[in-house]
Amino acid sequence: MAGGGSVARSEGRKYEGGVTAFVVIACLVAAMGGLMFGYDIGISGGVTSMDSFLRQFFPHVYKKQHGNDDHKENMYCKFDDHLLTLFTSSLYLAALIASFFASATTRRYGRKASMLFGGLVFLAGAVLNGAAVNVAMLIIGRLMLGVGVGFANQSVPVYLSEMAPANLRGALNIGFQMAITIAAPAILFTVGSLFLPDTPNSILERGNHEKAKKMLQRIRGTSNVDEEFQDLVDASTAAKQVEHPWEELHRPKIQTPANHLHLHSFLPAAYWNQRHHVLRTCPLQDPGFSATMPRSCPLS
Repeated sequence: MAGGGSVARSEGRKYEGGVTAFVVIACLVAAMGGLMFGYDIGISGGVTSMDSFLRQFFPHVYKKQHGNDDHKENMYCKFDDHLLTLFTSSLYLAALIASFFASATTRRYGRKASMLFGGLVFLAGAVLNGAAVNVAMLIIGRLMLGVGVGFANQSVPVYLSEMAPANLRGALNIGFQMAITIAAPAILFTVGSLFLPDTPNSILERGNHEKAKKMLQRIRGTSNVDEEFQDLVDASTAAKQVEHPWEELHRPKIQTPANHLHLHSFLPAAYWNQRHHVLRTCPLQDPGFSATMPRSCPLS
């Protein structure tokens, strides 16, 4: 896993340097990776309830919505369609699987390369979805969107944490979460990734100590970075000594709730997005809490 390993250090350590304009711009561009996820969450629920979309790609769902039994059948059942569910959930499944591969890519080729790859795949998926003429093209496009989201969700928080000064790491890292709620097209993130510098940690992991130190001096705005740089070297050395990071995660000595944060925070997101879609189409019948939701829907 990118940046794995730990080094015992005294608490309250302070380094010279502060927030530079270079760091702020880099973090703002990198945080746009969250825009891709937020943009999809913002539009997917609305698109799957549009008559024009359903009529072209899911005509059987459209017929159930506008059939003669329109007032008799539960709204939940009208959207109870396997293909429609696959269309919505395929992005999250692809993102979950891609995040495992993104970890190795981020470590070997750097955070910048991982972000750029995620942005390019997301853009390709968006183009494919825009040009889709059948359900197969829609689902393949959604899978590509998921790969882009998976790579961005893995690499962007690491990038932000490594670029930010230690005392402001949480404040700058929250930019990724804010970007998810704002949302914008992925082209901003992809183009921005071309001009982003790599982090000192990432450069160290690839064995270029001199370049890593120069980058640290640039982002901190001071030449006196010896103490912080040595900590980064020690952390990188410790991370390389972990031969099987996934096995280490399951050892009791380091097993904490944070180890499962990515998976446990990812799965509820998929559920809430599905719930948000049904709430938008039928606010009075929430599938998560409504007592009127049927135990089973009639076969179509």
